[in-house]
Amino acid sequence: MLCVRRTLFEGPTFGFVSGLGAATADTIFGIIAGFGLTIVRDFLLRYQDWFGAAGGLFLLYLGGRALLTASEAEPEPLDGEGHLGAYASTFALTITNPITILAFAAIFAKVGVSQEGDLLNVGALVAGVFAGSLLWWLGLSFGIAGLRRVAGTVRLTWLNRISGAILALSGLGLLAIALLAFAHIPI
Repeated sequence: MLCVRRTLFEGPTFGFVSGLGAATADTIFGIIAGFGLTIVRDFLLRYQDWFGAAGGLFLLYLGGRALLTASEAEPEPLDGEGHLGAYASTFALTITNPITILAFAAIFAKVGVSQEGDLLNVGALVAGVFAGSLLWWLGLSFGIAGLRRVAGTVRLTWLNRISGAILALSGLGLLAIALLAFAHIPI
């Protein structure tokens, strides 16, 4: 949602660079799962509630900011945000979801990568994760930018509010899950 929102309100390059941050984090998770880096995986899983709380606060901030600001007729970057900031923020948000490692481990196990998998096979799978994710974000960001041209300012204002609400609710959900985990209440 964040990448779509950035594409709509900051332009397709900001959406793509944001997606590149997510693709980089997915690739790191693919490397961890594919090559069995259990120390890193265990660290991320041990502190997943803290990472989830941080990600929840970040989404809540972005959602609240979107709800409280009026949209402009033409896309432009948020005050002070550059491409590096867009990349870093989505990278950080994606990397704070260490459960993704388990998803990659399950997928890699299903397609036949074991702990003894050779470097070439695992490397090809990880490269495929990055390439697939990169193509997804490229198509999404420039596809959304094309749709933006046909949407009027009134529709963009509503899209801004809806995307802000979705981001804020997602942030609240992540915070609630983290707080329940901190209180040792099973979900």
